[in-house]
Amino acid sequence: MALDQSFVGRTYPPTEPYEVGREKIREFAEAVGDANPAYTDTEAARALGHPDVIAPPTFVFAITFKAAGQVVADPQLGLDYSRVVHGDQKFAYNRPVRAGDRLTVTSTIETIRTMAGNDILDIRGEVHDQGGEHVVTAWTKLVARAAEEA
Repeated sequence: MALDQSFVGRTYPPTEPYEVGREKIREFAEAVGDANPAYTDTEAARALGHPDVIAPPTFVFAITFKAAGQVVADPQLGLDYSRVVHGDQKFAYNRPVRAGDRLTVTSTIETIRTMAGNDILDIRGEVHDQGGEHVVTAWTKLVARAAEEA
């Protein structure tokens, strides 16, 4: 059953703040195999003009994907998460994520469409820091596969 088009444009409340820690950044950089010293060494980050270590560009995915969970869990939307696969991810940064940031995410459903029986949902996550500065916009595409015919 196709998702309700009236949900396009619906915005969900901001998440609770996520405090970005140096150790989380280091662990993430190691996990993705990125040895950029700006991710682990405060002095290296400062030499590049940052006040503290910065996070790899995809670090924010964990925060924005969790925030998209508000959309997924909305019972009125009727999305069957057991049929969902992650379709795509994009980011547009105003500045890097830094250790010490307290980030909130506000999720909005940008589009809902159906192709070959599959529902495709585009969610935009606007990420702001503790001072209200816009840090990054993340777009997450979810594909709810069509139910198999009996």
